[in-house]
Amino acid sequence: MGDWSFLGNILEEVNEHSTVIGRVWLTVLFIFRILILGTAAEFVWGDEQSDYVCNTQQPGCENVCYDEAFPISHIRLWVLQIIFVSTPSLVYVGHAVHYVHMEEKRKEREEAELEGTLLRTYICHIIFKTLFEVGFVVGQYFLYGFRILPLYQCSRWPCPNTVDCFVSRPTEKTVFIIFMLAVACVSLFLNFVEISHLGLKKIRFVFRKPPPQTQGGQGDEGQNKLVFYKTAFFVLFVSIYLKANKKKKGHFQQDSYRTEEVII
Repeated sequence: MGDWSFLGNILEEVNEHSTVIGRVWLTVLFIFRILILGTAAEFVWGDEQSDYVCNTQQPGCENVCYDEAFPISHIRLWVLQIIFVSTPSLVYVGHAVHYVHMEEKRKEREEAELEGTLLRTYICHIIFKTLFEVGFVVGQYFLYGFRILPLYQCSRWPCPNTVDCFVSRPTEKTVFIIFMLAVACVSLFLNFVEISHLGLKKIRFVFRKPPPQTQGGQGDEGQNKLVFYKTAFFVLFVSIYLKANKKKKGHFQQDSYRTEEVII
């Protein structure tokens, strides 16, 4: 089915910059989607078109009926679903690596926390994953539903009339469709839980946030120092003035006493 190593390496980078719920989502993606799709599901759909039989010998009728019954193969649809759902993670890990690189330039060996721009990018990538997930589930429902019927009746041209076509392994394929649908629902649930977790974490952080000690704190400290210096200078000036005034008053009283002695 192809080499998944490139996508695996990318998602390993995502794992380093995700929350606990995000790591659970990656586990679900690897084990219950990529692994199952690459091992069991491909064998179930391997004989999909070759064993699709219609009760007619009209040339081309069987092909057009198969195209009407299955506009796109389930395997290819699920591969596209995995790629589209993983694309927001690719965008996020690119931004996360760039963010960590910039933080390392400013602060060496300091782990970048999930906040600010990085947090907004992380939430956006979860939202896009959810939208792609819902889109593919709805698309699968409108294409061929969530159940494979053993009998499909077709009346497209060039079929001479309504013909009966028979699908191979309908029950087994239905089981796999329901399983992949359940995995998609689990992924959606994890996305909603992760967004709720980040929202509650942000709310708790806002309510428990200590008073700012950055530039505003430094400004208040400088203002307090300025007030202290002004007060000290004022007290020093007043004390010097009072001492000088007291000394001047003593000299004035002494001169008055001498003047009175001369008059007497």
